[in-house]
Amino acid sequence: MIKDNILSAIRLTLVFMVFFCGIYTLAILGVSNLVNANSIENETYQNIGQAFTSDKYFWSRPSAVDYNAAGSGGSNKGPSNPEYLATVQSRIDTFLVQNPDVSKKEIPSDLVTASGSGLDPNISLQAAKVQVKRIAKVRKISEDKILQLIEQQLEKPLLGLFGPEKINVLKLNNALDKLN
Repeated sequence: MIKDNILSAIRLTLVFMVFFCGIYTLAILGVSNLVNANSIENETYQNIGQAFTSDKYFWSRPSAVDYNAAGSGGSNKGPSNPEYLATVQSRIDTFLVQNPDVSKKEIPSDLVTASGSGLDPNISLQAAKVQVKRIAKVRKISEDKILQLIEQQLEKPLLGLFGPEKINVLKLNNALDKLN
């Protein structure tokens, strides 16, 4: 009886070894080879936040680490820290100067606060829309055309449930350049 159990266990182990070390591994390798290598390379750059400060572009979320991927992280300053509050107020003031048609209460928080990693490549739909007038004016493009572009670049939540709607700033700015 023990001999039968041991032989069954050995057979089961061999079957799983063949499956997980061979068949499963080859299946995953096959799926990964279906993905275009260029799209993977381009995705790398699109997954790291970048600074856009020109008025003709959509601005990114601020970075506590100046977009340095080698040292990603937040500022670790709490919302009541005077230095942090001064930094946020400075960002608000800069935004209002460059976007005179926008009021302070219309500025989404993701345009004046850094993300936890300092490298977030995405902004909210509201953060994109609040910048439309400035970009339309500088580029001499209709606001409707820019709003259509935003809708085209909008990434929906995973399965419609997980995460917020977001827009990758680099992709959006690349698409914006192609409009001209």
